[in-house]
Amino acid sequence: MVIPVALGFTAAFLFAASAALQRRAVLRAANSDSGHKATTHRLPVLWLFRLLLRQRVWLAGWITNIGGFCSQAAALHFGSVALVQPLLVTQLLFALPMASAAIRQWPSLRDWLAAGAISGGVALFLSVEGAATLEGEPDRGRLMIAVAVAAATILALLQLAQRRGPLVYSALVAASAGICYAMSAAMIKLTTDSLLNRGVAATALDWPGYLLAITTLSGLVLGHQAYGSGSLSAAVAVMSIVNPAASFALGVLAFGAVPVTEPVQLVAVVAAGVLLTVGVFGLAHSPAVRLETSSTARQGVYPIRGNVSGRDQARGPS
Repeated sequence: MVIPVALGFTAAFLFAASAALQRRAVLRAANSDSGHKATTHRLPVLWLFRLLLRQRVWLAGWITNIGGFCSQAAALHFGSVALVQPLLVTQLLFALPMASAAIRQWPSLRDWLAAGAISGGVALFLSVEGAATLEGEPDRGRLMIAVAVAAATILALLQLAQRRGPLVYSALVAASAGICYAMSAAMIKLTTDSLLNRGVAATALDWPGYLLAITTLSGLVLGHQAYGSGSLSAAVAVMSIVNPAASFALGVLAFGAVPVTEPVQLVAVVAAGVLLTVGVFGLAHSPAVRLETSSTARQGVYPIRGNVSGRDQARGPS
């Protein structure tokens, strides 16, 4: 029990550190490409990858991310999914002080309580039997419908984000990234099973492997955009919530998962929802998160519409 728990917490810490390093790299790239900042691209981070690839901080972030995946894999080897998944949610608790370090302001008790409520809510949801499960052979027809719904939802969220201020913009982009990561997890399962049971040639001729590449790359781009456009802790919180929620919806629609019906399970889901609501409300109204968002908007990759002042960028459209 001690080994998988230690490895799970290590993975959570490394994932949070990776997000913080990637965010720092995005902000540096945005500052070094000041001419690009004055444009109106909806996802400016796409134009920064040529600079990110040359940054040691960004490469360090990816090495740290790989370390997180290795720790997660080791934790899953020694422990169950039901044990490891909730532990990974604690990355928000690690991301909070890392985000605060950028503005040189230690998180307040209110921020810690909000982050704890979000982490506890997601962990409680994941502890419910059958939540966010992607076990079993999926219905390929329904899976295609799920992919189409996910794509339409992401496009709608990105379109909606264009008319919002930096904090909401970052949260909506982070939600899109969370959906991509949930779809990527499903494609990883299908591709891995295909490789083990059908071989390389059959897997190469099947579509899940290619969709895995698309969802992984999309999650990468959207995650960077979310980190560089608003608050790191808020972006991590949204991804932590949306990823398992999207996985649950995908499991019900395509993998034959049965929605919870037992009274104890329903109470746990409701309690998780209450904790998430309280935590999100607390972070959204946190002075530290707003200060971090304003600072990021002035120097980050928040899409700028026309010639506006730094104060207007921080405030966002009304």
